[in-house]
Amino acid sequence: MDKKNILVFPCGSEIGLEIYRSLKYSRFINLYGGNSVDDHGKFIFENYVNGIPFVDEPNFIPCIRQIVEEYKIDAIFPTMDSVITKLGKNQDLLNCIVIGSSIWTTAICLSKKRTYEVLGKLVKVPRIYTNLDEIEEFPVFMKPEIGYGSRGACIIKDKSQAEIHLKEFPNSIILEYLPGKEYTVDCFTNRKRELLFVGPRLRKRIRTGISVNTISIEKDIKRFQEIANQINRILELRGAWFFQVKENWQGELVLLEVACRLGGSSGLYRSKGINFALLSIFDSFVDEVKILENNFLIEMDRALDSKYIIGLNFDKAYIDYDDCLVINDKLNVQLISLIYQFINEKIKIIILTKYQQGDIYRMLRLHRIESLFDEVICINKSDNKFRYIDPNKSIFIDDSFKERKEVFDMLKIPVFAPDAVECLIK
Repeated sequence: MDKKNILVFPCGSEIGLEIYRSLKYSRFINLYGGNSVDDHGKFIFENYVNGIPFVDEPNFIPCIRQIVEEYKIDAIFPTMDSVITKLGKNQDLLNCIVIGSSIWTTAICLSKKRTYEVLGKLVKVPRIYTNLDEIEEFPVFMKPEIGYGSRGACIIKDKSQAEIHLKEFPNSIILEYLPGKEYTVDCFTNRKRELLFVGPRLRKRIRTGISVNTISIEKDIKRFQEIANQINRILELRGAWFFQVKENWQGELVLLEVACRLGGSSGLYRSKGINFALLSIFDSFVDEVKILENNFLIEMDRALDSKYIIGLNFDKAYIDYDDCLVINDKLNVQLISLIYQFINEKIKIIILTKYQQGDIYRMLRLHRIESLFDEVICINKSDNKFRYIDPNKSIFIDDSFKERKEVFDMLKIPVFAPDAVECLIK
């Protein structure tokens, strides 16, 4: 496959960030990120397009078409259900591929009620109460018929709470309460509608609708496969998709939703070899894709990540050795990563150290990093580091506050402790 220009929109959502992680190292992909509102995508997509109208604005499609033409976009990877539906309906106007399932399928998956109506005869779905008077026993569960994440989703313990919730979220549906374990099942269907992969994972800890701790399921996966096969048989799915199920009081799996996109925590299976985003792109441009899954149990735990845009322009980095580049006889992996970034950016890298415990060159060889540096300067303990630093477009990295303050006071250049260098990593 020739190199393809892929637009991810909106690019800063959890789905967009997972697509970025999935594609950023592929030699087949030039990644573009698009947003209506600046968010985390601005910090990670090298090719970033902002100011795109919201999906429900009348000039949304003309703007997307202009972006496709200007950047020669081969395919758009939509990351939200409403965007998938809008772009899919207008694919003929865009002159590029919209990665995803059929319009009929995306319209069904957009509505929880419609999903239950279409699939309810084949898989177990939750009981829906048409009004509050039908409820025989609390608690029940309420969530918007059209929505995503945990917005408007709530366990309802009595009728008065239900009435209050309906006033705030009038489009909510009322469902039976399911007390058991909850699972996401990541799937992949090719262009021939063949279901190539079914990967269940337990949603161990959930925050704002996202499984921030999830673990792959290795046993008793046949019951997940049976549901996946039934869904795949009825819906016209293509590429990455997932469904969520939860156990009822009897331990039976009950369908919660189906989504025509990859899951935000599907990186769990990417780590096992199933790159859903890349597979979806290849399925759009080549005849056949194959699946390879490593055979090991894996658990993912997610937390907030940080990226920075920093207003610095420098071409030299002076770095301390002891307790900075090497801490407790171990390499500072984050700093080593930054050094390789500096190498890519043609930034000169100088070791500036007062190391007195032996031959500094031997220590660099011992840690297999001797060739990373343009220069090594080893000075006496009584000497001052600022005397060996060219202050023109330089930065200084050192664990010693005393050394950093002296360099800052004398040379007025940016100084960083080892814990602060993350702001320099792109």
